[in-house]
Amino acid sequence: MTAITASRRLARLAVTGLATTGAAAAALTLVPASAQAAEAPKAAHSAAAPARDGHADTAGAGNNLDGWIKQSLAIMKKKGIPGSYEGLHRNIMRESSGNPNAQNNYDVNAKNGTPSKGLLQVIDPTFNAYHVDGTAHSSTDPVANITAAANYAAHRYGSIDNVNSAY
Repeated sequence: MTAITASRRLARLAVTGLATTGAAAAALTLVPASAQAAEAPKAAHSAAAPARDGHADTAGAGNNLDGWIKQSLAIMKKKGIPGSYEGLHRNIMRESSGNPNAQNNYDVNAKNGTPSKGLLQVIDPTFNAYHVDGTAHSSTDPVANITAAANYAAHRYGSIDNVNSAY
């Protein structure tokens, strides 16, 4: 169905609704079908070419979740810390929905004065114990947070890939 056909059907439905709902619905303003038919512009496609693993090359890693994960993976590889893009992404989405400024102020850690912070919700003592040289010494720095959490998960669970719930 075209946008114009859909607009006309909606306009007809609105007019029918006016007739059946009474005077209260008369305040409804109808937009002309031509205005409703206008389409939103198409989003531009990303210019980064995917690598063989299905993810863009790390050389173009940006200041976003994809870039932070790729930067962390490069450091993890150099330091011998196991983990995959998929394992990191899955855990990040569960823990913070990709928000590097996320902070849990409600759990037992927060009540004890050490709230979980960042993409992978790390408390400061854990971050300090598992901080990886070559990353910022800030638990809310996205790359440092990911890398420290992956280092912790490697020591505790064998890999961040083995973590399927809050850790």
